[in-house]
Amino acid sequence: MHRVVRTSLVSLALLLSACATTRAPVRQPGDAATLGRQAQRERDLADTDHWTLQGKLSVSDGKDSNSGTLTWRQDGDRYEFTVRGPITGRTFRLTGGPDGADLEGLDGGTRHGTDAESLMAATVGWQIPLRELKRWALGLRADTGAADIAFGGDGLPSRLVQDGWTVDYKAWDTTRQPAMPLRVFAEKAPYKVRLAIEDWSFAK
Repeated sequence: MHRVVRTSLVSLALLLSACATTRAPVRQPGDAATLGRQAQRERDLADTDHWTLQGKLSVSDGKDSNSGTLTWRQDGDRYEFTVRGPITGRTFRLTGGPDGADLEGLDGGTRHGTDAESLMAATVGWQIPLRELKRWALGLRADTGAADIAFGGDGLPSRLVQDGWTVDYKAWDTTRQPAMPLRVFAEKAPYKVRLAIEDWSFAK
């Protein structure tokens, strides 16, 4: 069951590199100006919890890598996280909220769990910190603990370290106001989660 969709490292690299232009790896500690702008950004986006992102997701446990196209719909505390494998076409659909999570697309039918993270880990072996990733994907610090943040030459977050995870922001869509992340790489050895975001949409 843990063998969901196998991909080679070469195809995985091509999949992600095609999605956005790589950002120069400049990392500067926050000063009063950049930390002030980040604080304002977090205030501006504090109530942004009705959105949809579409793109590609890859996960790795240090041995196996799996990837697929991703549609993530966030509606307040409710979410729908749908991944389709590129080779088999198999679809996994994770839905839920404060009352628990359901995962469809498994052999043997839908599974239920008390939370999304433990359900994904137990059923398909994916270690995805969904609670934190919900904020990290927006370029925000999660509310789960202290965070260290560094910035690129453009003044946008470049690296975020929180809850044992290192989150690198490889590309941003600066045509939006505020700018939105396009490539988000999170790692907590041996686990890796990579988002290559192709489109953001926000409910008004």
